[in-house]
Amino acid sequence: MSQFKRAPVTGGMLKNDILAPIRIAEIVTSKPFLPAEILASLLDYLAVPDLIRFARVSKRMREMVYDDTRWVQRLKLMECWDEREARRRAETSLGDASTVVTAHEAKRTGLGVHGTPGAKSINAAGPTAEPARKRGISHGGYAGDGFDTVALSPSGSGGVPVSRLLEPAARLAIFSRVRSVRGGSRNEYGKVHGALSSFYMDAAGSKNPTDAIVFRTYRDPDQQAQMLSNMRRFAKSDISQGWQSRAAKLGDLEDAFETAVAKEFEHGLIDGDIDGKMRKYAHVLVTLNGGGKGLQMFITRSHLISEKGSLGNPLGCLNTGSFSMEQSYRFFHNTSSEFNEQVAIMDRIFPASVDTVIPLLRRVGQEVILEYLVALFDEAHQTNLEAYLKAVSTTYSQSLDFAQSLRPGNDLGDAFPGAVDDIVLKAFEPHIELYLKEEIEFFKRISEAEVGSWEKQLSEQDASMQSMYMSNVNRQADKRDFLTSFKKVVMMPVNVLPTFPMSSPFGSKPATAKALVNGETLDIQPMTSQNPTRSSSPSLLNITALSNTTTGVTTPLAEPPTTELAAKTAIMNSRLEGIRSLFSIEVALHLVHAAKASIERAATFIKIEGHFGEDARKQCELIFVLLLHILGSRHVKAGFDQAVDHLSKYNPRSTESSPGQTRSVTPLVTFLELVNVGDLIQQMLDVFYEQELIATGLTDRSDFLSPAVKEKKRFEQMLDERVAAGLNKGIEVLMAEVEYVSATTQKPEDFNPGVAGGASPELVDVGPSETAKQIVDVLSSHTKMLVGSTDKTMLDVFNQEVGLRLFTALCKHLKRQRISVDGSIKLISDMSHYSSYISSLKNASLTQYFAALRELAQIYLVAPTDAKELATIVADGDRFHGIFRAEEVYEFAERRADWYLVKAKVERAMYGVGCAVM
Repeated sequence: MSQFKRAPVTGGMLKNDILAPIRIAEIVTSKPFLPAEILASLLDYLAVPDLIRFARVSKRMREMVYDDTRWVQRLKLMECWDEREARRRAETSLGDASTVVTAHEAKRTGLGVHGTPGAKSINAAGPTAEPARKRGISHGGYAGDGFDTVALSPSGSGGVPVSRLLEPAARLAIFSRVRSVRGGSRNEYGKVHGALSSFYMDAAGSKNPTDAIVFRTYRDPDQQAQMLSNMRRFAKSDISQGWQSRAAKLGDLEDAFETAVAKEFEHGLIDGDIDGKMRKYAHVLVTLNGGGKGLQMFITRSHLISEKGSLGNPLGCLNTGSFSMEQSYRFFHNTSSEFNEQVAIMDRIFPASVDTVIPLLRRVGQEVILEYLVALFDEAHQTNLEAYLKAVSTTYSQSLDFAQSLRPGNDLGDAFPGAVDDIVLKAFEPHIELYLKEEIEFFKRISEAEVGSWEKQLSEQDASMQSMYMSNVNRQADKRDFLTSFKKVVMMPVNVLPTFPMSSPFGSKPATAKALVNGETLDIQPMTSQNPTRSSSPSLLNITALSNTTTGVTTPLAEPPTTELAAKTAIMNSRLEGIRSLFSIEVALHLVHAAKASIERAATFIKIEGHFGEDARKQCELIFVLLLHILGSRHVKAGFDQAVDHLSKYNPRSTESSPGQTRSVTPLVTFLELVNVGDLIQQMLDVFYEQELIATGLTDRSDFLSPAVKEKKRFEQMLDERVAAGLNKGIEVLMAEVEYVSATTQKPEDFNPGVAGGASPELVDVGPSETAKQIVDVLSSHTKMLVGSTDKTMLDVFNQEVGLRLFTALCKHLKRQRISVDGSIKLISDMSHYSSYISSLKNASLTQYFAALRELAQIYLVAPTDAKELATIVADGDRFHGIFRAEEVYEFAERRADWYLVKAKVERAMYGVGCAVM
């Protein structure tokens, strides 16, 4: 122990002079002023026999030598002192002494022990204490101090004769008979000294190890090892002069013995004599010093270390250009089988008390697994980065399975699993940081390459399309006949991309998105944009067919344009039709699957406790954040921005529909298809988020500080903003189409029969006009496209905006018409038709507007003779629910065909024109 340091002796004592301690003591005690502490420290430099001689000088010297702490120190140096045992014995002795005192007091009062009068008194120190003390003094402190006899059994329980104390077998087990007794530590140390000092001093003085008395006394190697172990333990208590040389001599003796035993063990190892020589001499080495040399010899010569190349070739995993997990699996399987075999052999050789498995495990981890992984990772990192990423994650998962397959050997308790985990961690620890960095860089690189390739493809297609359309342009002819070319452009049909199947991916978006994320094969039933009715059952999507509709491949034109204006118009129409391909489900799928693979690889390291596991978890979140950023900002957002730009260039007057065909705003249709594609991409990301991050515990949706949660909300907000901007522009385009239809298809005689010069028909058609029917068909066909593809809030906002803008457009349209009393029937029918369409939208705030329009149509039904009643209607603000003021109703009344006949009467009734103020 550190507090009991060995003190060197600096001369002054004559060797082989038994009177030297007495002479020193006489010199020291002749100085009465010398402190007792210095005297006590001088005793630490004396050998045990000299201490006993020193105790003969005087009573004072005897007390110093017999001080119990001095001998407790030596017992502690030999690790023979148990403080808890000493305390327990002291408490027991104190209880016994208390009983004796009580009995003595009872005798003084006339009562003996157990009630017997006149019993003899009993000494508190025991019946043999005083005679023993007297014997010790009479023999000069030698007979009773324990250095001439070694009691191998407690005093009073039958002592062992001196002749038997010297028996070799008793000396071997001397440490097992040492007790921790306060006040008796000198006697306990004397037992050990009497049994081992002669062997120890002989070993320190022998020149040839084979001449040592220990080898002549004991012939059995196991007993020799036990005695050498006892001597090494006893040597720790030697703190007198020359202890270094004696310890070195004893060490040389042990080394010579260990070398001889190790050679015998090696012979058994070479011969394969497991249960014979190897087991015998392994136990001898264990008895000597724990068996470390034999264990290391066995491990070094085992097949795991000496023939580790046969377990597997790390470069064999990369023979195909990519990582082959079968080769690495074979390596771990071979290593596990060989390890378990070696453990079974060690269990037969070494005692169960020796930890043989963990040293073997450490050597295997350092010299087999680590070297294999370093060679594999270095080669993969230099040749193929994706193979490197797969190699690191796959081998780590395989190493965990490898750890579970190892046999712990003899009873190791809970130490073995922890040791295995530590070995696996040390093997991968140098590579984890680099792997995580390369993983996210790899995903970022392939994602940007995927999106960049898509953007390049669109750019090349746009350039080739412009080149194709402009190749046949004759600018001189175009300048000479501008009007003719313009007419050709307006009337020429332009064939562009096939329409995106509206019902295919959106009948059941969550199920479809989940199938796409998980890589399931889907099929679709194609539908044209002329029939956008959705199927009620979930449609299936085929990725190949889907990619064909989103690659932007255009159908060749029937006839290439020959004028610049025609070419530019065709280019514009082609771009409008190409809105549906501004971003791709196929690209989104590739990015989602790449992110899924990266997260699954990185997530294998989350099992590691500490900062490595936390870094891996954060890396998974960062991969998801990067996925949302690239897919959102680089792909979806850019696509929506281009779609809005193309929508703003739409001109309904440049297109015509076939007779009898329902008009449709093609750019808005394609934009709504793009909205559906964006909605499906969002559903895919939601499924991916739930399956890969929430279900696996990589992130918590309630953690508002999580980067994944924040980026997901930002992506959804961006998507809503882009869709809203596109829908706003789409509404403008839709209203432009409504105004165009109303301006080009509304006949003057619809609201003013006979205006063309003919007589008014006797039977008026009470149904809505063709213009009203076309407008409602156009609006309803486009608003129904959003049902099921957007949330209810956005759909309500869209419908409300369409209704308000339709109301405004109808008001402008009415102010451009001349309406007779007979034509008011048709107008009322039109307003009722519009009102019925608005009622189908189930938006309460719009119904009042169109109810006011129906009431407004009544002002044209009033006969000219009822001008006063007409004025009452115009001035009645409550009649129109506060939508129209009287001045606005008056403006509409001016559109009556007979307005100049009834104007004076109406104004007189409204404003009192012609009255004089008296």
